[in-house]
Order: sequence, then structure tokens, then C-alpha cells
Amino acid sequence: MSTPSPAAAPGRDPLARPHRGAAEAARRRGFLLVVLAALCWGTSGLSGRVVADRSDLSSLDIAWYRLAIGAVVLLAAWLLTARRRTGGVPVGRPVALRLVLVGAGLAAYQLAYFSAVARAGVSIATLVALGLAPLLIAVGSALLGHGRPSRTTLAALVVALAGLVLLVGVSAGVDGGTAVLLGTLLAAGSALGYAVVTLAGGGVPAGVPVTLVGFAGGALLLTPAVLAAGIAVPTDPGAIAVLLYLGLVPSALAYGLFFTGVRTVPGPVASIVTLLEPLTATALATAFLGERLAPAAVAGGALLLAAVAGLYLRELGRAPEVEGGV
Repeated sequence: MSTPSPAAAPGRDPLARPHRGAAEAARRRGFLLVVLAALCWGTSGLSGRVVADRSDLSSLDIAWYRLAIGAVVLLAAWLLTARRRTGGVPVGRPVALRLVLVGAGLAAYQLAYFSAVARAGVSIATLVALGLAPLLIAVGSALLGHGRPSRTTLAALVVALAGLVLLVGVSAGVDGGTAVLLGTLLAAGSALGYAVVTLAGGGVPAGVPVTLVGFAGGALLLTPAVLAAGIAVPTDPGAIAVLLYLGLVPSALAYGLFFTGVRTVPGPVASIVTLLEPLTATALATAFLGERLAPAAVAGGALLLAAVAGLYLRELGRAPEVEGGV
């Protein structure tokens, strides 16, 4: 008499292993999508600087153009793929509230960040905004009942923040004055807006055009302020081209990748991975603006990459206990 196969053994679910493998594969894909989004975002600093240098657009104008162009592109893509969608996803009050929070968070994040750059400089604004965001997301995730971050996530967070301080803060220097203090506070507000976008967007079900709604809502929220200040229209062809790129790649495409990825990647993990953005921005500044990296900054970049690689190998290489993002 033959022995029963493992699949037929009592108490053994034959579908458990395939489901586990599917969840792990989905989480890996989500991780890679968040990485691609961070790399795209890393080009926004250089793009914004080019637009500002070749036009008279303010930080408010650049933020509004970025959201508005992204919304138009996303709307066109949504309309072109309408025939492929078999049915709509019902949007109840909880999902609608999340969408409103995503739009408000995007508007606050963009406006506060570009304002912080104008007052405190790129280094300080990037350090505060992207360095504080993972902490806010981890705390927010715990307060929302998703449990404490794992030890691996906390260790990666410490390493990533240390690398970020070396990478961005090494050239910030010590400066004083009201402008720097105000810029730092604005960057903290930008981090809060980013945390709201991450936590709220991760809970929107698939099928809901969260990126489109977020960009359109953010642009609408900024429109009164833009009209009150008097919107500037760029005339330089180069500035217009880069502004279109800013609305297409680091905005519509990157946020689409990000919102898709955070459905299967926890918010605290995604926020650490997006610290690749300042690394990308620094590399582009070195290549195209002739900036040189100090040895401490190189070490910071290595720590940042080590933190992201550690997350991928240790956190995503294991089957998750709870599927889905925050």
C-alpha cells in the first residue's frame, strides 16, 4: 500500500503554497514598482531647476503645472483604456475619504516642498522632507492599527536615514536665519503631506483611478491660490518641454507606479525605498550640473543602497503574514 502524498495528507491545504508564492511574487513586483517610482522622482529636482532657470515660474506655479499636466495625461490614459475595463469598482464613503486625502496630500506635498526649496535650499528641504516622511508613515501606520514596524524595517530605516544625512546633509552646512527655519518647517509639512498620500493611497482598492483623482484634486485645490497670485505662462521652448516632462514622467508615470506598488508593499517599507529619490537626484546633479560628491556623501549613498537592498532580501524574500499594503 502506497503512502499518501503530501498534498493529500490530512490537515494540509494543497492551495496554500501556490497562494503563498503568488502573494510573495506580487509583493516583489510592488517593491520594484516603488523603486522605479523613486528613480523617476529623482529627476524632478533637476527638471524643476531647469524650468525655474529658463522661466519666471514660482514654486506655486511649478507645483500647479506639475499636477495639472499629470492630471490631463492620466485622464487621457483612463479614457483610452475605458473599453478594456469590464466594470467599475463601487466607491463608498471610506474610499472617497481616502481619495480626498490623497488629493489634499499631493497638493500640500508639492507646494510645501517647492516652497521649502526656495527658502532653505534643495539639500535641507530634501533631507527634512524625505528623512522625516518614513518616521511619520511608520507612526501613522501603527496608530491606524497595522502593528509596529518589524525589526528589519526599523534597522533599514536607521541605516537609510544615516545614509541620507551623509548624502544630502554633508553639503548643507550650518546656516541660520528665519528663512532656513521657515524652509525647514515647510519641508516638515511636505513630509506630512507625503505620509498622508502613502497611507491613504495604499488602502484604495484596485480599479479605482487613485492617481488620476489625486492629481486632479490636488490641481483643483491649488487653483485658487494660483489664480490669486497670477499664474505665469512660460514662453521658452526648453522650459515648456521640461515642464511637460515634469508632468509626465516624475508625476503621472511615477505616481501611477507608486500607487500600484503600495497595494502590496507596506507603507513603512515603501517610504524607505523612496529614499532612493535623493540618491538619484544627487547622481544627476553630479552628471549634468558638475557637482562633486564628498567622500562622506559617497558613503551615505552606499548606506542608502544597502538599506534598500536589505529590505528587498530580508523583508520581501519572506512570505508576508498579512497580504496587502496599509
